[in-house]
Order: sequence, then C-alpha cells, then structure tokens
Amino acid sequence: MQNDNYDSLYLFINGNWLAAEHRDTVAVVNPATQETIGRLPLATAADLDLALTVASASFKTWRRTVPAERARILKNAAGLMRERIEHISMLMTLEEGKPLAESQDEVLRAAEYFEWFAEEARRIDGRVVPANRPGVLQLVKREAIGPVAAFTPWNFPAITPARKLSAALAAGCSVILKPGEESPATALALARCLDDAGLPKGVLQIVFGVPDQVSATLIASPIIRKVAFTGSVPVGRLLAERAAAGVKPITLELGGHGPVLVFADADIDAAAFGGAANRFRGTGQICISSTRFLIQRDVYDRFVERFVSATQALVIGDGRQETTQVGPLANQRQLEKMEALVADAVAQGATVLTGGKRIDRPGYFFEPTVLADVPMTARIMHEEPFGPIAVIRPFDTLTDGLEEANRLPYALSAYAFTRDVRTAMDVGDGLEAGMIGINQYRIVATELPFGGMKESGIGSEGGREGIDHYLTNKFISQI
Repeated sequence: MQNDNYDSLYLFINGNWLAAEHRDTVAVVNPATQETIGRLPLATAADLDLALTVASASFKTWRRTVPAERARILKNAAGLMRERIEHISMLMTLEEGKPLAESQDEVLRAAEYFEWFAEEARRIDGRVVPANRPGVLQLVKREAIGPVAAFTPWNFPAITPARKLSAALAAGCSVILKPGEESPATALALARCLDDAGLPKGVLQIVFGVPDQVSATLIASPIIRKVAFTGSVPVGRLLAERAAAGVKPITLELGGHGPVLVFADADIDAAAFGGAANRFRGTGQICISSTRFLIQRDVYDRFVERFVSATQALVIGDGRQETTQVGPLANQRQLEKMEALVADAVAQGATVLTGGKRIDRPGYFFEPTVLADVPMTARIMHEEPFGPIAVIRPFDTLTDGLEEANRLPYALSAYAFTRDVRTAMDVGDGLEAGMIGINQYRIVATELPFGGMKESGIGSEGGREGIDHYLTNKFISQI
C-alpha cells in the first residue's frame, strides 16, 4: 500500500521520470512497521543502454559548461534541498527507519556538499610549467574524466549520493547513479532538486535493479570512465576487479570496525555517554561508527557503568516519533545477523551487559546491546557488526591498545580519549585509520576528506580532495 507521505517511485533517464509500466518491481518496506510503502521499478537492459547512451552524449556538453554555471546549478539544488527538508526527511525516515532529527541533519549535510563542490568547481585550475627549451609553451590542464557510474547503499540515502554527485557534477562529469533499493525515494528527491535547479537533461540518470547485473553492465561499458562505490568490502573487491578489467579508476568507501581508545586520564563521562550516542546512532548501521571500545584497565569499570547506563536510557521506536533515538534495523537480514553475532559471542563466553535480543513488536527492532568478556575467537571481534552492538574490552598500555585497534584489515575511522597531549599525539600517529577523532566522535565535515586505509577503501570523498578523483590531467606542449 502506498503511504500518503511517500513519493511514487521512478527511474530517471534523459530527464524523464519513468514509472513501472512493463518493468519488474520490488517492494519498498518501512522497517519500523514492515508495511509496503511503495513499488520500485527496476531498469531493463534497454533502460541501462539508454542511460549509457545519454550519459555519453550529455558529457560532451556538460564538460564544456563553464564552472560558474555548474556552480550556479549546484547551489540552486542545495537551496531546494533546504526548502524541501521536511518532505525529504520524512521520505528517508519512512524507507530507512532513522529518527526524523537524524534524517533532517542528513539532508542539511547533503546540501552542504553541493554548496562546497559548487565552489570547488570554480577552483579547478592548471599550471604553466617553464620549458627547458626556448619558444615552448607548456600547459597542464585538469579536465573532467568522463561519465561516472556511482553506487550507493541504503543506510545514508542522501549524504552518500550527495558526496558523489556533487563532486562529479562540479568536475563536469555526467553520472549514472544506482542507489540502494531499500531507500530509493531520497535519492530521487535529490535528483528532482537538481532537475528543478536546471541541470541539463541527461547529465544525471538514476537507475535501480539487481545490483550485480547493473554494476556488471555499467562498469563493462566503454562509455563509463570512472567508478565510485560505497558499501561492503566483498562487493568493493568485486567492483574493483570489474573496473580493473577496463583500466578504470575507482573510488571505494568500504566497511569499518571503529576502535575507541579510552585512557585512564580521559573525561570518562564524555567518552562513555558520547560513545553510546555515537554507537547507536543510525541503529549502528554506520560505517564510521565506534564499535570496539578499548578501555584502560584502571577506569574500565567506571566506563562500563556509564556506558551501559547511557545505552539503557536510549528511547527505541518509530523514527517518526519525536522522542525516538534509536530506530529499527533496515531489513530482516540485518536483524538475523545481530542475533547470530550475539549468539556466537555468548556461546564462546561473552557477557551480555544489556540488550541482546530482538524486540517483540512489528518492525526490525533489536535492543541496543553491550557485550563484555568477548573472546578473540568470536565473530564480532573480526566482522563489522553494522548494527546496535558494542564490544568493550580492557587494555593496559598504549602499545597494547594500538595493537588491538590496528589488528583488523579495516581502517576507516578510529577514536581516542585522553587529556595528555603527548598521548594524543602518539595515538594520532599510531592509529591506522583514514579518519581519527581525538576527544570527540563527530569527525565528518564537508571540508574534510572522507575515506579509509587498508581494506576500508581507496581514495577520499569530501574536502578539496573529493573532486580530484573526477578529474584527469592533460599536458599541452606548444611551439
């Protein structure tokens, strides 16, 4: 049944909004109620071929559109996102489940990315290089790399597409975007803002479908010259292989298992109460979330007491309710994964300090869970939980803490709490992560690069670095 507050769903190709018609569809479900709120059309092979053809044609004109005009359109789109924040936020909460306050914050931050890269479009420059021969002019130019295939997940349906779209469009690239099928209306709402802001028809296409089939088709096409993906490590590896077959650059923002080092001299209240809020925001379905809390032994008991108390005080419910702080998981798969991770840890000797089970009500709700005494053989010590489970373990020395923090192949985000300047410097240098917060959990900003190391990804989005991946260098040597 279509929800009155939920938009009808389409594909967006060549400036046209394409309804289901003859296409296969899948249900979009409100994870807080398990009710079907919409039917999403899936792109046919002909749809994908058309999207590629249009992306190729539109790139030839968009790349030559002057930066000031590209910037004007992106800024206008950001303005429309701000004007439509109530509607877009409700779409996000209905399809993804997060509290409305979080949805509203995400829409605002998505708008900020479009504003940021609108300005970056005006700063794309080159240089004149002095020649080692007389009478030779040597120029280095930076130009749009070409049509982009971008793939985004369901957990941040506004900000993740925004990072890719804003940078690619600012650079002069055309884009084919495949958002997550669980939360499609938010990305379509962003596309409508861009369309209404005057983005030329065909510069942006939005398609949905069976992920493996869509990615295989788009990446294999010689039209696509750049790939960008946010999602899991296994899928990232697969897309990297496909991109490599065509010698195409790829930006990957993959999973994490964020460690938090809390030293004995830290502000324990800030680390614990802020840590619980950070861990369970988005129901823990956040790649940069703090998941492994490593506490120096002298303050371990004090931290645990405060962290558990803060966790138990969280209000769980439908994201549309003003008091809700923790919403549902995205789908049944996530719910079953949480149950399996907790059962595995407990079977091996872990202690459940609070939570640990699904909530008996409609929707995909799971209790915010805190585990202690977790053996290193437990799955959750090696796998990203991507759900409302926190693990707490003690450590003794800085060396011990860093060894555990850096043990995994994930290196996306990490956090540390200490009042000692020397310790802060040492931990900042010693942590292996693309993004590090010292004495704070909120580390993401439009002006900063967003990305990881090791198996957590390749390249960064956001900041002045974010546009570089959509540009290519060309030198001209002229007599």
